[in-house]
Amino acid sequence: MHPAAPVPATAIRTEAFGILLRVAATLAFAAMGGCIKALGTTVPLGQVVFFRSAFALLPLVAFLWLTGSFPKGLATTRPLGHAARCLMGAAAMFTSFATIRLLPLAEATMLSYLAPAFMALMGWAFLGENLHRRRIMGVALGLSGCAVISLPSMTGDLPAAAFAGLVLGVTTALLTAAALIQVRRLTVMGEQAGAIAFWFAAVSALAGAATLPLGWTVPDGSQLMLLLGAGLSGGIAHILMTLSFRHAEAAALAPYEYLSILWAVILGLAVFGESPGWAFLLAAPLILSGAIAALPVRRLRRAR
Repeated sequence: MHPAAPVPATAIRTEAFGILLRVAATLAFAAMGGCIKALGTTVPLGQVVFFRSAFALLPLVAFLWLTGSFPKGLATTRPLGHAARCLMGAAAMFTSFATIRLLPLAEATMLSYLAPAFMALMGWAFLGENLHRRRIMGVALGLSGCAVISLPSMTGDLPAAAFAGLVLGVTTALLTAAALIQVRRLTVMGEQAGAIAFWFAAVSALAGAATLPLGWTVPDGSQLMLLLGAGLSGGIAHILMTLSFRHAEAAALAPYEYLSILWAVILGLAVFGESPGWAFLLAAPLILSGAIAALPVRRLRRAR
């Protein structure tokens, strides 16, 4: 076995830029969550979903146009596959925003990290992927964390609204995992990332608009700014995340994804006066460890 060749300096700089983009994406996602949290219940949930998705189309279309993928890159030969992904993703957006309303921002963010554990199970059940020992451990840790964060409800220390938020948070993770499994299927079938992102935002906007007959409010200036901020920051976050994968491998970027919880804790403390409870502090290491363990193992290249 020959010693591995040194990594070129340009490759190191490229990976560092990819990591910087991924960190920026976590900040943008945190900003989106903060805007939604600040809106509270003053704006109907469907209206929030509409503005979040519709405004996200603006930076997304601009990005696709600049990269030469609009409009030709939106063509698809798998409309039913996109429909399934979009409907699951839109449902996850509704439950996610409801979770943010009902739970502290840090807890709502942390529950989303149950998705990798659920993805491992769904990949094994529906795609025939290998459920090896590491992924089984990830699922076990994730579910253990879910049980720990549920303990206050079992002891009667959790308000009814917070328990509903917990259920919605787990539901969000399940729906997100199912949507990502469908994204994986579409990618394997040759569908472009731009088309997947565009149709998801468009269908989610339509799903939000469908709630108009249930009653929307006329937002005031601050509410409109928060709705605009949620949409633009969400769209920018997706673009930054997509660009990061062009400059670095997924395994190199994965650890930085968990900065989202740090930003959520900081935002919760600084803006909303939310202090993490004991259940969060006990469950966070379990859920995060489970999410990391459920990720694909990085393959090391060795020169022979």
